[in-house]
Amino acid sequence: MPSKETLFAVSLLPYLLFLWFLTRSGQAPRLALIGFYLTLLFIAVTAPAGIYAQKVYGVSLANLDVLHGAAEVFLTLSNIVIVLGFRKAILQARDQSS
Repeated sequence: MPSKETLFAVSLLPYLLFLWFLTRSGQAPRLALIGFYLTLLFIAVTAPAGIYAQKVYGVSLANLDVLHGAAEVFLTLSNIVIVLGFRKAILQARDQSS
């Protein structure tokens, strides 16, 4: 069975391809696109936090509430930005069709 690190690296590739195609298409609302890129910030924060939790406290990140909660803030932020981006695009399309 592959290691967690291998699975993580392999799972990151489809997301990076998604971002590349989405950016290249030019059809995604700008704010939503920023939100999708902020998800990479979540990954950039979570990975070191997980390593820190394991090395310093000997537990996984999920078992260290303070660090886990802090890392999840970045995921929540990215999700909010994505939703606001699509909401703005829907409202603008509605206004233009009226």
